[in-house]
Amino acid sequence: MFEEITKFFMTGKDQPLMKGDQGQIAAAFNKIRWQVFTSITLGYALFYVIRLSFSVIKKPLMATGVLDAQQLGIMGSVFFTTYGLGKFTNSFLADRLNIKRFFALGLFLSSVITVLMGFTNEFLPLVVLWGINGWFQSFGAGPCIVALNQWFSNKERGTFYGIWFTSHNLGAAFTYMATAAIVGAYSWKMGFIMAGVVCTIGSILIYFFMSDRPETRGLPNVADFKNDHAAIVEKDKSVGSLQWEVVKRPAVWILGMSSLFCYITRYAVESWGIIYLTEAKGYTTMGASGVLSVMQFAGIFGALTCGLVSDKFFNHKRNMPALIYGLLYAAATAAFVWAPASYWIDMGSMVVYGFTMGALVCYLGGLMAVDICPKRATGAAMGMIGLLSYGGAAAQEVISGYLINSHITVVNGKKLYDFALAADFWVGSAVISMILAACVWNAKVKD
Repeated sequence: MFEEITKFFMTGKDQPLMKGDQGQIAAAFNKIRWQVFTSITLGYALFYVIRLSFSVIKKPLMATGVLDAQQLGIMGSVFFTTYGLGKFTNSFLADRLNIKRFFALGLFLSSVITVLMGFTNEFLPLVVLWGINGWFQSFGAGPCIVALNQWFSNKERGTFYGIWFTSHNLGAAFTYMATAAIVGAYSWKMGFIMAGVVCTIGSILIYFFMSDRPETRGLPNVADFKNDHAAIVEKDKSVGSLQWEVVKRPAVWILGMSSLFCYITRYAVESWGIIYLTEAKGYTTMGASGVLSVMQFAGIFGALTCGLVSDKFFNHKRNMPALIYGLLYAAATAAFVWAPASYWIDMGSMVVYGFTMGALVCYLGGLMAVDICPKRATGAAMGMIGLLSYGGAAAQEVISGYLINSHITVVNGKKLYDFALAADFWVGSAVISMILAACVWNAKVKD
């Protein structure tokens, strides 16, 4: 039985090249690759619908006394730990697997776990289910990156990577508003249940519309189809040896550490932003969700344009735009957490923050590493970056939860939270990320 399951998930055999003239082959190739691109973009958005529902539900969990900030931090840390480990493992596997089946299964199982979370209000079951959910969430990114490299050529990669990367902003923006509305109208439990139901339907649709590698459909390799061959020849090396070269490369580790600190700031704002705005600046839950939704929409434009900007104006190099975005990212985070309460300052800082975050997570979260690693080890590169990135996110949850929970004062029976140390931690991480990214300024492709 195990052997049958393994065969089901392994990438299919190459099929004989489709018969027909060049125009017919091109039409078939383009049709299928747009189906693949649509599937990974909408599918990854749904992964984020599940992931960030928890961020919205944190506030009612605290308000009703189900969990406190430190317990929420532990839950978030467990999720990001299992997610980071899973992303590392599953991204390596994605280089060898049927990405369609792997991707759809991960979303389906994550959806089912999310529905189950709506039927318990105890800390231990919630933390266990959320940790399991983190593992299935890790089925998302690796197959998406592998699909981009299998269906889009080297010269297209930056642009389409940026477009695909907007999917997480779309999913997050939808979640902040829709989940907040559902929780406000019904309960926090319905926030989990409805997110799970919607994403279950999405996983089924993806299974029927997505495809594995072009060769398994009788289509040419994308490099041959676009006549866009990399200068480095990898054919004489096995996938395993190429993956090992990725693991050994110092530049990948430095980029991973830069992404780690970037993700500390990113998930601090995404995980604790609603609580910060409601507790420290007096927003309602819907008002805070609205501010963070603006951040996500700004992130869409950042992700959409970052690949295009670096491809068109910086000769496919990401170092200079990464430095510019990094400076703005740190400044916007500082304005958000250090400036006095002001609707316009909060909105303005979140627009800049979202725009630069969308670009930086695109660059540091994978594209810069993919650029300097062998094409057939793309999943390994994403796995390395993902392991470090979500290690940072996991540490952030515990540290932020502790800093917030340990500085509570009670006035007239009401708990007041002090975010000062947490805010310093978030801003400092953004600055360190920028410095580390500059350390790989001249890194190049190495086979």
